[in-house]
Amino acid sequence: MNQHFQKDCAEILTERHAKGQISRRQMMAGLGALLGTTTLGLGARGAQAAEGQLVFVNWGGDALDAMDAAFGQPFTAESGIKVLYDGSGPTEGAIIAQSKSGSPTWDLVDAEPFSAQALGRQGMMTPIDYDIVDPAKQREGFGWEYASSCYFYSYVIAYDATQFDTPPTSLADFFDAENFPGKRAMYKWGAGMWEAALLADGVAPADLYPLDLDRAHKKIEAFKDHIGAFWGGGAESQSLLLNGDVSMALIWNTRATLLHKDTEGEITYTYDDGIIGPGGIAVLAGNPGGTEAAMQYIASTQVPERQVELFMLLGNGPSNPAADSLIPEDERRFNPMDPANLPKQVALDMDWYETNYSAALDAYLQIISA
Repeated sequence: MNQHFQKDCAEILTERHAKGQISRRQMMAGLGALLGTTTLGLGARGAQAAEGQLVFVNWGGDALDAMDAAFGQPFTAESGIKVLYDGSGPTEGAIIAQSKSGSPTWDLVDAEPFSAQALGRQGMMTPIDYDIVDPAKQREGFGWEYASSCYFYSYVIAYDATQFDTPPTSLADFFDAENFPGKRAMYKWGAGMWEAALLADGVAPADLYPLDLDRAHKKIEAFKDHIGAFWGGGAESQSLLLNGDVSMALIWNTRATLLHKDTEGEITYTYDDGIIGPGGIAVLAGNPGGTEAAMQYIASTQVPERQVELFMLLGNGPSNPAADSLIPEDERRFNPMDPANLPKQVALDMDWYETNYSAALDAYLQIISA
């Protein structure tokens, strides 16, 4: 889920730089902010633990070239602790291998909150120290025992406005091909799609969890003739709308914002019935850089100005609500966590995903590939 979004964020920065929309410095700063790191051109073996530094493991890509970090370098300036980036990917299997080695070389990981919770309950993650990481600088309900929220994104209804006299304003409209004709696109990896199907089928947001997977899958299966594609990456979701392959899609708000700006609103989106996903940071148990340093780093990512920089480059919603008012007024409508947008949406339930995601995804993939 989140690992696909992280990779896409790096792609967005590279694409915007190639179009001349941002400078190389801004691209590198954005990659650093996204990853929370200063990258030092690490090779395939990745970063190694050393005194006075932290190793943050993310999903790699162009971020390996980043030297400016909106999070990492300010933290180093404040603390004297260097942050190195390892792009080998913090899969659950890799984290488990690190833990079972008895001498992990990783400190921090970009982890799904639900995954961090599951691993933490097995003793592989360190509980977040909320005496250092300020819970008042998190949104209510988005701090977990083994993960701290770092940013947010949303699955939103994006659509070709030239195709509709009346724009869609709900997930019921998304699933209504009679009144809103045209092909649709949905996310290949399931997250948010179960919620979308159930909301469209009349389930109230407060009653979503635990998800009725049978009902959700029945809704999606009955709608398959109207689905032009199940996208796996953000660039694909964007091109499906740009090329006219679909008239409407459930995509990440980051890509939807690019579409809106690049087409001057001909392809646009709504936060009505949006589905919010949180991105988190977790700390390995027994991390070589020390628990206190790792927690200080997480606390440093809560600085609102640093989160605003990440939003301006990528569209990721800030985890610190104090950042919302610092976003330029003409850009606030694009912030998924803005007070005008947040009440229209429902958040993914990390407790449910911790227990159910793997089996739910297997069933979903069988349906969409049949």
